[in-house]
Amino acid sequence: MLDRRTSPTGVVYYGSRLLDAAGVPHAFSTRVGGVSPAPFDSLNLGNPSGCDVLDDSERIERNYALLQDAIGCAGLARCRLHQVHGAVVHGVRAGKPFESGMKGDALTSDDPDRVIAVRVADCVPILAASTDGRFVAAIHAGWRGVVADGVGAALGQLRERSGGSSFVAAIGPCISFDAFEVGPEVVAEFERLFGPDAPVVHMNDGKGRVDLRQAVRMQLMTAGLRPDQIDTTDRCAFRDADEFYSHRRDRGITGRMCAMIAPGDIVGKTCSLK
Repeated sequence: MLDRRTSPTGVVYYGSRLLDAAGVPHAFSTRVGGVSPAPFDSLNLGNPSGCDVLDDSERIERNYALLQDAIGCAGLARCRLHQVHGAVVHGVRAGKPFESGMKGDALTSDDPDRVIAVRVADCVPILAASTDGRFVAAIHAGWRGVVADGVGAALGQLRERSGGSSFVAAIGPCISFDAFEVGPEVVAEFERLFGPDAPVVHMNDGKGRVDLRQAVRMQLMTAGLRPDQIDTTDRCAFRDADEFYSHRRDRGITGRMCAMIAPGDIVGKTCSLK
């Protein structure tokens, strides 16, 4: 299970002992420990789309700086995406420029001088690393991303870039099975993809519920990871309002968490492994 951690400045985040063992600085952020006012209080890392109520961009950047400081990555450039609920993976390469804002839902990296991050507010954040810590990935997976197998695409690129290394992964806080009610068309997509093992339940009104966390875990195992190479959590973005933003719970007017990671061979820098 992921560990709840608190930095000296009060930033609260979750970390994985498996990723710790790989030596990679990382975090699944919460909403606690930042500078943003309500309704984005307080560690907000992104604005909702299509909403008139927005947080100030300078506060968001200050919150990122607080989180990066908490995990020993202060001052490192951040690579990000325009997330579109698909399976496109972009690579960050040491010594090469990277254009943040490209459309996609996963990043891989071998550059210890930059952090990579994806944003979430119900969807599943996944962080992965080679066991030597030299290659890492950050993945955003909503139900559409799961159906598109963004996890498999990201792990495939990570394996290709690393020359076939073994990996560990961690699944961060997201909306839980009990809170994720969906239409019958979504249930049908998961049954098509996973067959009789689909992590779904049918309800009497024709709708259903989907276990996104379990679906991602199954895809990580299909990509070659063993159960003991996968960390997870029982925290729910929808239920645990004191710790997490939820697009569904807050009807769109809410902030964003992120999953952040960097390769571990950071010369002259330290990684917080509390």
